[in-house]
Amino acid sequence: MRTPRKSLKVILDSSFLFIPSKFRIDIFVELSRILNRNFEPIILSTTHKELQKMAEGRPTKLQRQAAFALKFAQHCRQIPAEKGREESHDDVIVRVASEIKCCVATNDKALKKKLRKLNVPVIYMRQKTHLAVDGAI
Repeated sequence: MRTPRKSLKVILDSSFLFIPSKFRIDIFVELSRILNRNFEPIILSTTHKELQKMAEGRPTKLQRQAAFALKFAQHCRQIPAEKGREESHDDVIVRVASEIKCCVATNDKALKKKLRKLNVPVIYMRQKTHLAVDGAI
């Protein structure tokens, strides 16, 4: 008898949360399709704060996209994360993903490169139409 697999944790970064507003792709439906298993979308508190800052101020395209991204972030479990003095937002994501052994959903090229060096699986948008996975999940 097979034991059910645990839910896969997936950290979503801010660039990934912009996909629905920029490309009209339902990221949760796509994640379900490519992962083909239960998953738990996670947003770090530092990413949430970053999106909140972008959503404030005069209405601009970026502000509207950030506000839309925050609505999608409501469907994620937020976990607390502290940003060190010398750390970037990307560094925090890399650190937490390594600590809790999960994959990361991002479209940020520099972040993808850092994650792949550490053998962290990466989910990203491909050809502006669908999601793909790089690495073993």
